[in-house]
Amino acid sequence: MKNIFAKTVAITATSAALSVAIAAGANNPAQAVEFNFNWLGNAGYSATGSFSYDEATAPTIISESGSGATKFLQSLNVSFLDPSKNLLGTYNTVTGGVSQSSFFAFNFDTATQKLFGPLNIAGGTGVIGEYFFNGTVANSLALRQDVDQKGTSTLVDQNLGSIQVSKVPEPTSLLGLVALGMLGVGSTLKKKQASC
Repeated sequence: MKNIFAKTVAITATSAALSVAIAAGANNPAQAVEFNFNWLGNAGYSATGSFSYDEATAPTIISESGSGATKFLQSLNVSFLDPSKNLLGTYNTVTGGVSQSSFFAFNFDTATQKLFGPLNIAGGTGVIGEYFFNGTVANSLALRQDVDQKGTSTLVDQNLGSIQVSKVPEPTSLLGLVALGMLGVGSTLKKKQASC
């Protein structure tokens, strides 16, 4: 009797989790995909942020530049930290599909899921002392601080263009993992009951 109860609970939980995952996917067929990025300079300063776009409408290569409405990016934010992990600043370079910076440059290959070419994010909003991150991926990337909003800046840290990008798991993927976990719990309960 206990064995049948355990099987019923496991099957019901798995079915519920899968139903929610399928319903979430059906209700949001064109949802934004989100990526995190991390950069570490030679002197220990770092940048961490995220960006998103609608994967149903985005081309293989996303190239954005300048201020105003973006073509494909929905959001892009970045935070800069000193070597002791103290926050230097957080910037929302793109919010609601609109870039705030005339200096903005962004290139992303959706097939390889890698940033490439010119990159210039944060800053550029007319505030002296703001931080920005620019350069060329795989060549040289630098964290800089603006001095006068006329092109003069101070180099804070740099590296040879290395930046890591990782995709944020989709909610339906997480629900699928929960469902698999429930199957594991059900089989563990079954084994425990069989050994009793």
